Amino acid sequence: MILEKKFEDLILTVSSRAALCSSYFVGKKDKKAADKAAVDSMRIELNKIDMDGEIVIGEGELDKAPMLYIGEKLGSKKGPKLDIAVDPLEGTNFAANNLPGALSVIAVSGRSNLFNAPETYMNKISAKVSEKGVVDLDFTIKDNIYNLCDYKSKKPKDITTCILDRPRHKKIIEDLKKIGVNLKLITDGDVSGALLVTDEKYGVDLFLGIGGGPEGVLAASALDSFNCFFQGRFLFETNDDKERAKKMGIKDFNKKYQLDEIVTGDSIFCATGITTGDLVSGIELINNEFISETLITHKSTGLKKIIRKKQKIE
Repeated sequence: MILEKKFEDLILTVSSRAALCSSYFVGKKDKKAADKAAVDSMRIELNKIDMDGEIVIGEGELDKAPMLYIGEKLGSKKGPKLDIAVDPLEGTNFAANNLPGALSVIAVSGRSNLFNAPETYMNKISAKVSEKGVVDLDFTIKDNIYNLCDYKSKKPKDITTCILDRPRHKKIIEDLKKIGVNLKLITDGDVSGALLVTDEKYGVDLFLGIGGGPEGVLAASALDSFNCFFQGRFLFETNDDKERAKKMGIKDFNKKYQLDEIVTGDSIFCATGITTGDLVSGIELINNEFISETLITHKSTGLKKIIRKKQKIE
């Protein structure tokens, strides 16, 4: 199913208004209030759209925050059947503490074209490469780096790897340091981390490590439009995780998913800045108007750009 061009503006409005509502809580030390504001706004805006929408990637299940829950129906029910993936506030700590990089993120596709991902962790890797066999989840860190060096005609000291700064990544970070690559350690926000490989201006060659599964699917939607490489493997650590995955149709708990298995058709992706970060600038308030900056992609039209837009505060 090809998404009509009109949905570009509609989905951009959803993410930008969610970002606006969350921005009122920036620096207030209340991440749940900031998240709830984005969730509530997103729900209101999505219900204005002529579509038969269903949430396939929700948020909040792990930390019991406000949810746009998996299976929730949205829209007027008069338009096309659409799958919706959301992370209304990616980087809750960023927003709560007025730190760079908080985003409002959404992706939409035709029904059954977005992978229905459980709220669990995912081991993932992304890079701006169009060939298979350059980087891979099953390769060693050393092989991934040296293969990427060969592919990009770079030396390890000219390669930058982005990874979440977590105890679980201690060994990987040590290995990367031994090889001599540059590290970009992030404390949160692995949707934006994965997307930093899309353009040389961000200075990131490789993103890897364990982060949120739903965030992996969202990132894949944008990476698909940029013709980037992405792989993900879900990590099911408990029986509850496995039972939930079975209900979503996942049979092989160790499967390595390629990008075209995660996003199987046309999609539109929007990530609007709440606080200014590497990808986009944050919300600016000017009297009764606001300015937002959104990275938007639409696979079928080839759209992939940052849109700066002024809107009235309603």
